[in-house]
Amino acid sequence: MGKPDKKLKRILWIVGITGAVYGVFRYLLPLVVPFLLAWILALLLRPSASWLARRCQARFTIRGRQVAVAIPVGIIGVAELLVAALLASFLIYYGGSRLCREAGLLLDQIPSWVEGLDLWLTAMCHHVEECLCLDPDCLVLLMREMLRGMVDKLKYAAMPYLMANSVSIFQWGLKLSVVSVILLVSVGLAIQEMETWKQRCRSSLYRREFSLIGRRLAVIANAYLKTQGIIMLLTTLICMAGFWLLKNPYYIILGAGIGILDALPVFGTGTVLVPWAVFCFFRRKWGQGLLLLALYLVCYILREILEAKLMGNQVGLSALETLISMYVGLELFGICGLLLGPVGLLLVEDLVELWGQEAET
Repeated sequence: MGKPDKKLKRILWIVGITGAVYGVFRYLLPLVVPFLLAWILALLLRPSASWLARRCQARFTIRGRQVAVAIPVGIIGVAELLVAALLASFLIYYGGSRLCREAGLLLDQIPSWVEGLDLWLTAMCHHVEECLCLDPDCLVLLMREMLRGMVDKLKYAAMPYLMANSVSIFQWGLKLSVVSVILLVSVGLAIQEMETWKQRCRSSLYRREFSLIGRRLAVIANAYLKTQGIIMLLTTLICMAGFWLLKNPYYIILGAGIGILDALPVFGTGTVLVPWAVFCFFRRKWGQGLLLLALYLVCYILREILEAKLMGNQVGLSALETLISMYVGLELFGICGLLLGPVGLLLVEDLVELWGQEAET
């Protein structure tokens, strides 16, 4: 058994490093997110940008002296990023226009859905009138007045809300534009100065910490992307199969759309499937509603199990450790904590091991 003072030192190391990691994630990380993203993009773009820079070199002879003219690698990297952004915008526009066409076909069905809901509500009101021996159509008229009043209230409440938040929306748009420009410039500078920064890290007093954190972040990023890709693919296939069983003619595009939606941080399959199931229950389509709820539960359980299992296997944590760290991260940092939780746990373990050994020697 270890000595008490040694155990106490270990506990103090764990508490101190955990507090430091929490402080960095809470206060420092939001300030440097654009530059971290710029560094990641620079790492991805630098190989191709360097190859193009070497190919684009030109040599001229001026007064007997050879002069080499080359396009800076940072400018080439920025140009590549702009081209990739344009291609992504085109794909989003094409996919969005396709979804809008499909949505238009769905919107054509809204009048029939509203008519069916009206008939259902009217039948329910008539049934209650008969049971309570009320005057015919009294509940129907009351329900229509309530619905009309609700619509008017929502309409009058929406305008002040939109007016009050229009300034905030404008400020967010302006801030997003400024951040985008900073990100673009940062990518070019990071590509241009990458070797200089790497040399500084190698000669720094904290080179072991930089190397450890860089390796951990690379492993976690790779594991996260692979995990989300696998889950998105499985969710898409499951949703397509479910919509095919429902004989929905749009099962391919709906399954793909819900699979992409499930991969987004805020949304999920429940954003579409749960309201759809409730609407089916209102129309007394019990089988279709139950199948949609079952589809949602399958996708939800699949994500919860696979996310913890796949992430844990690839980053070196058990499924339970990954699940606990994701939950703690969610409670501390919100949606981003689903990724920051495992990252923080691994950094705490590695730094405690590294600095604890140095302190003992």
